[in-house]
Amino acid sequence: MKKDPSKIESVLSEKRIKLHIFEPSQRKIWTVVGKEKEYWFDPDLNFCSCQSFYFNSIAGKQECYHLKSANLAEKENKVELIKFSDEEFSDFIVGLVSDL
Repeated sequence: MKKDPSKIESVLSEKRIKLHIFEPSQRKIWTVVGKEKEYWFDPDLNFCSCQSFYFNSIAGKQECYHLKSANLAEKENKVELIKFSDEEFSDFIVGLVSDL
């Protein structure tokens, strides 16, 4: 598995891994701000919505740097936590999907 340290270091140092928590339900949505746009990912499913995931990760070549960055960000406590109310969940999802 090949790594690109400069990309990963940039994601970590700029706190571009974001955990959106909706209250009071505690629903969680993970996103990462990439080079071109924001992507949704799920570390539990080892899934990312970026093109690299589709073209490389699914084919078994390598994990996208967003997922690698997310794993490190969690370990190093470099995740930006953003809280929302449950009433904002639908609008958030609509905005996220429209960006994909």
